[in-house]
Amino acid sequence: MYYIVYSFLWLLSLLPLRVLHFLSDCFYVLVFYVFQYRKEVVIKNMKQAFPHKSEKEITALAKKFYHAFIDSLMESIKLFSAGQKFIDTHLQLDLSLFDRLAAENRSCQMHACHQFNWEYINHGMAAAMKQPLVAVYMPISNKALNKIFYDLRTRYGTVMLPATEMKNKFNAWRTKLHVLALVADQNPGNPANAYWLDFLNKPAPFVKGPERYAREKASPVVLAYSRIEKRGYYSLHFEMLTNDASQLAEGELTKIYVKRITEIINEQPHNWLWSHRRWKFEWKEEYGAVLNN
Repeated sequence: MYYIVYSFLWLLSLLPLRVLHFLSDCFYVLVFYVFQYRKEVVIKNMKQAFPHKSEKEITALAKKFYHAFIDSLMESIKLFSAGQKFIDTHLQLDLSLFDRLAAENRSCQMHACHQFNWEYINHGMAAAMKQPLVAVYMPISNKALNKIFYDLRTRYGTVMLPATEMKNKFNAWRTKLHVLALVADQNPGNPANAYWLDFLNKPAPFVKGPERYAREKASPVVLAYSRIEKRGYYSLHFEMLTNDASQLAEGELTKIYVKRITEIINEQPHNWLWSHRRWKFEWKEEYGAVLNN
C-alpha cells in the first residue's frame, strides 16, 4: 500500500502548481458545497471568534479558509518531487535569530500554531538551519500514510518525535544543540491538567508541556507564524517570546503566546485551522481559574 500511494502522490506532484491549484478549486466545490467537511464546526468557531461579523461575512471568511486549507494540501503534494529551489521561491524566511542562537550554542524551543503551509515551513527551515530541527508530531493512524509523510517531512533532516513517545525520545537531544518545534495551540489530552485562557472569546485549555519543558531547560522560546502572501506563496516570521523561560512566572509564557497568536489570527483569519475542534472542552470550576491574558 505504501508504494502504491507514494507512487501516485509522486506522479501527481509532477503537475505544475497552477494545475494543482485548479484541482484544489475543484475539490473546494466538493468539500464546501457537497460533503460540507466540518462546515458546521468551522462556522460555529468563526461566529464565536468574530461576533461582530454578519452571516454574509462569516460565510465569505469560511470560503476563504477552505480555499487556503485545500490549497495547502495540494501544494504539499508538490513537495514529493519539488526540490530546494521550489521552496526558496515559495517561502520567504529569515533565520538570523536562530543563527545567533546557534552561534551562542544555545538550544531553543519554537512554538507555532495551526497555520498554513506547515509542510513548506518544515522543509524550508530544515534545509537552511544551522542546528537540527526537532519536531513533535501526532502519528497518523493509517500506517502507510504515516510512513509516507514521515519520509516527506524528514527529507531535509527534520528529526520527527512522535508525541506519544515524547518523553523518552527527547532524552537523546537534551545535551545536543537543537530547535524543538511544538505546535502549542492544540487541545490537551486532559483538560483538567491544562492552562485555561480566554482564546478568541471563549475559555480554552492549552497544554502545559511546551511551557514546562522551556522552564526546566531555562530555554529561549521563539514564536513562529506564517502569512499567505499570495496563492502558493508564504512568508515565515519569528519573534523571541522570552530569552529564558525559567525567569517567567508559571503560566506567563503561555499567556504571552496565546495573546500573540490571537493577534496574528485576527490579522489573517483564513490562515488558521478553523476545522479543528479547538473548543470541544468546556471549562469547569474544578479546573481552576481562567488565566487573564
